[in-house]
Amino acid sequence: MTDYAEEQRNELEALESIYADSFTVLTTSPASFSITVKSEAGDDEENVQVSLKFVYVASYPDEAPLFEIVSQENLEDSDASSILTLLEEQAQENLGMVMIFTLVSAVQEKLNEIVDQIKTRIEEEKVQKEKEAEEAEKTRFHGTPVTIENFLSWKAKFEADLAEIRRKRQKEEEQSGKNKLTGKQLFETDHNLDTSDIDFLEEAGNSVEVDESLFQDLDDLELDDEDDPDYNPIDLESD
Repeated sequence: MTDYAEEQRNELEALESIYADSFTVLTTSPASFSITVKSEAGDDEENVQVSLKFVYVASYPDEAPLFEIVSQENLEDSDASSILTLLEEQAQENLGMVMIFTLVSAVQEKLNEIVDQIKTRIEEEKVQKEKEAEEAEKTRFHGTPVTIENFLSWKAKFEADLAEIRRKRQKEEEQSGKNKLTGKQLFETDHNLDTSDIDFLEEAGNSVEVDESLFQDLDDLELDDEDDPDYNPIDLESD
């Protein structure tokens, strides 16, 4: 007859020795304990860990122990579900023998795989960002390649903008034409215009200076009335 209690005590002693820094006894009856499992690879920001709680059932190891994840760090919920599935599979494969070390080791390998996946994802994101930055730099220097589609789109937008500018300009011109006064309206609204021309001529007449020297040699000119196209001797005789 199998002494389940003895096997459980022996395994607890071995586990406490192996996982000294991460092993914690929670209860003694039934025996329950927790073990914190951390990934072995990766930088600090890439490390993942889980705290697993195990509870011995009376007929363990012929029956699988109870287990659950009590805490997790940097671990997605989908990964946590996959770990619980892994524990269930490993427990069924190891019935009849103490199995906690085997279960924890399987979780340890799973966490390392998750870290590798995180590393790969980070590297892919880095490469993608570099590629996008390179493409943006090329676009900045070379512009956008012209295709029929983007040319037609640009042409439609250009014609729409041009039509809008013309519409606004025409509206402004029409508005300006409505506000422009006729000559009659100017005289009616500004009475100073009635005498402005007269005042200008009077001011000019008082200030005009004549250079008499320009007329001193007029006697030397031989002027012939016949050279005048308006000369008419009949008019002289009538005088």
